[in-house]
Amino acid sequence: MPDMDYSNLVAALDGGPLHSLTRFVSPEFLDSLRHGDFQRWRKLIASLPPVEASRFEPGDVIRIGEAADLQPEQHEVLVEALRQLLPWRKGPFEIFGIDVDSEWRGDLKWQRLSSQIRSLSGKSVLDVGCGNGYHCFRMLEGGACLSLGLEPHLPYVGQFWAIKKFIPNLPVHVLPISLEQYTDKEPVFDTVFSMGVLYHSRSPLDHLLGLRQCLKPGGELVLESIVVPGRKGYSLTPTKRYARMGNVWFIPSVETVKSWLQRCGFNSIRLIDESRTTRTEQRQTDWMPFDSLKESLDEANPDLTIEGYPAPARAILLAE
Repeated sequence: MPDMDYSNLVAALDGGPLHSLTRFVSPEFLDSLRHGDFQRWRKLIASLPPVEASRFEPGDVIRIGEAADLQPEQHEVLVEALRQLLPWRKGPFEIFGIDVDSEWRGDLKWQRLSSQIRSLSGKSVLDVGCGNGYHCFRMLEGGACLSLGLEPHLPYVGQFWAIKKFIPNLPVHVLPISLEQYTDKEPVFDTVFSMGVLYHSRSPLDHLLGLRQCLKPGGELVLESIVVPGRKGYSLTPTKRYARMGNVWFIPSVETVKSWLQRCGFNSIRLIDESRTTRTEQRQTDWMPFDSLKESLDEANPDLTIEGYPAPARAILLAE
């Protein structure tokens, strides 16, 4: 079975402190992954047009290639392949002139944090829970020399593989694993991002400790999470679901996040943004044609979720 080509990553990590990560891209490990559509996606990605993109522009829209790079029949094959990878949650992307309008406007989140974080120029960066890699590509725009994502949800990994096939030499990679699977962590990354993961963690303090283990001394953590109003120590624990999501365990207040970070050994903690999630930023599109934020809110009172909890607001914090 043809695999995604990780040879550049293996060569980059060979003999270094991250060498142990190469086990997660071995044919044996990839063959062990379980998802009903995973083998079909691997065949699909292998069948994509054998074309290397003529350009890569990592702006608000990640632009890869030009429409003129493809023959008309190749364009049709690519459109069909990308649509078989629905739903596209993160983006936006433009792939050989094809506008992939994702559910989330990832550019808006990046605009809120990019001017506040340390320079990524020449730095090694880790993005935990990176989805299809949209923000990993934005990190290259900031000058990162290695942009590495971890993502256990295989549909998103499949989307990244489809994109990366056309830009094979860029130093951006996504491994199909969670932070917890990376058991022999090394403090080698200059910046670690965790965006939209904390509230999915059954043990948020263990998540923060795991992030700390990946950072160089003095490195920077960029943490983004849903938050709720409340005093220090308060955290909402949904009974079953939150905004239709079943895998939400704890939603802390901003002050609680700060206290968690401090308890886990971080310092220089500061809040750089807190904002309500809007229907402009998260919405149904042709590339994500399922329920989205609108369907998650109370019709009579959009300040509440359909379960009666405070509507999603997100905070971004930096810590050292």
